[in-house]
Amino acid sequence: MTHTSTFYQRGSTPIFASQADPRLHYCLYVPANVAPEDKAPLVVIQHGTARSATKYRDEWKQFSEDHGVVILTPIFPAGLVDPTDLHNFKFIEYEGIRFDHMLLAIIDEVAERYPVESAQFYLHGFSGGGQFVHRFFYLHPERLAGLSIGAPGRITELDDSLDWWLGTKGFEQRFGQSIDVPALRKVPIQMVVGSEDTETWEIMNRGESNWMDGAEKTGTTRIERLRTLERNYLSHGLDVTFDVVEGVAHSGRSVTPVVARYFAGLIDTSA
Repeated sequence: MTHTSTFYQRGSTPIFASQADPRLHYCLYVPANVAPEDKAPLVVIQHGTARSATKYRDEWKQFSEDHGVVILTPIFPAGLVDPTDLHNFKFIEYEGIRFDHMLLAIIDEVAERYPVESAQFYLHGFSGGGQFVHRFFYLHPERLAGLSIGAPGRITELDDSLDWWLGTKGFEQRFGQSIDVPALRKVPIQMVVGSEDTETWEIMNRGESNWMDGAEKTGTTRIERLRTLERNYLSHGLDVTFDVVEGVAHSGRSVTPVVARYFAGLIDTSA
């Protein structure tokens, strides 16, 4: 007889509470062909404002089976501390919660239960997830085998003349570490956005909690802002591939095939 807990450890898993902070959750897709002695590549897909983690997990099922990778989708709920808050994880630290540390703790928990390569992993986020992943990158480049930044509405440039989060002024005082630019240069980076991602209502919302004066100078649309981030990264010698997905507006699911192709190239090269 198959034990229930064993059955649910393959394929689409239930949503688990993090042992580090039970307010935070995650789910997985574990392909059937991953053996206990394997160290499967780990692909982390970070949700955006809508917290559509299970949808992203399901969209990556076939990729998981085709490439023998484990898919992890963290869930950082809205309304932590402040019931009206939507943006907590995007800026790394919120009300004493370090979401970068929480993601790494979740990865450690997964590595204790599943045969994954946790020392380095592949990380993608779209929209609000794109905000989180590029800021996570500044703190933990050594943990990333590849990074995909999808259509962030607000960007943080590598620029010590601009206050956080527009730039990195005061970064060391805030986070207790400096940014290791040589380590950033070692990480292959994809930037991805739809050619029709031009709506501005959500990213030009002056007066909301996730606004800083100066954000408008980085561009009006998500395309323009991602191009600004690309120029900033290239000026620091970072390895950037910029993908524009034709005919696509602001849809994370619609850019998934392009992200999957990018990660597949990295995974196949490292195999």
